[in-house]
Amino acid sequence: MEYTVQKLAKLAGVSTRTLRYYDEIGILKPARISSSGYRIYGQDEINLLQQILFYRELGVNLTDIKQIMTDPAFDGSRALKEHRKQLLDKRNQIDQLIANVEKTIAQKEGRITMSDQEKFEGFKKKAIEENEKKYGNEIREKYGEDTVRKSNEKFMNMSKEDHDAATLLSEELMETLREAMQTGDAKGELAQKAAELHKQWLMFYWPSYSKEAHAGLAQMYVDDERFTAYYDKEQPGTAKFLRDAIIEFTGQKSE
Repeated sequence: MEYTVQKLAKLAGVSTRTLRYYDEIGILKPARISSSGYRIYGQDEINLLQQILFYRELGVNLTDIKQIMTDPAFDGSRALKEHRKQLLDKRNQIDQLIANVEKTIAQKEGRITMSDQEKFEGFKKKAIEENEKKYGNEIREKYGEDTVRKSNEKFMNMSKEDHDAATLLSEELMETLREAMQTGDAKGELAQKAAELHKQWLMFYWPSYSKEAHAGLAQMYVDDERFTAYYDKEQPGTAKFLRDAIIEFTGQKSE
């Protein structure tokens, strides 16, 4: 069956403007143009649009979607299986938050008691799952399955007081790091204070500390563009400066 822009937009629940834009950027071209100048879409285009909307639902930007779907190695069936897995993960996160809200309502109505730790379980699980998606492979390769498991367990058992303290410490770290960067000296007093604060912050999440692991993480901040983007979002060069400060602090060699 074939569809015009209007009919496909109605079928898919998107605007005609969206379909025209997808055509303009080359992510979803019509199968043909009719003699009257109308865009006509067939079954292949319908399947592609479904894939695009799956990726959009998962938060992937259009530039990345185009790169993925125009890759000669793109496999539609494998992509659907991955969509299913990610959507199930997303549903699990939402279910956990819903359960947390329901327990909180019951607690406020006096039907159950709820510990402070329970109030934040859903948020903690969501944070761990999001971290797994972003960095799971890298941190396991660098630190091993057992270390990652123990770190996640420590995070799940963190009290509200510890969470608040870690948040304040993170803010103090970033402020000290900003001041240290103004000196330009990664070996200076302020930079070394920032490295010490970074160590203290890590100990809220890590099951144990070693200078080698600390230095390795600092190097990852530079090697992995996602970490670099986080630290450099306010001032370019922050990730490298922090890496250099931690290398000096731990007495390790830069990789």
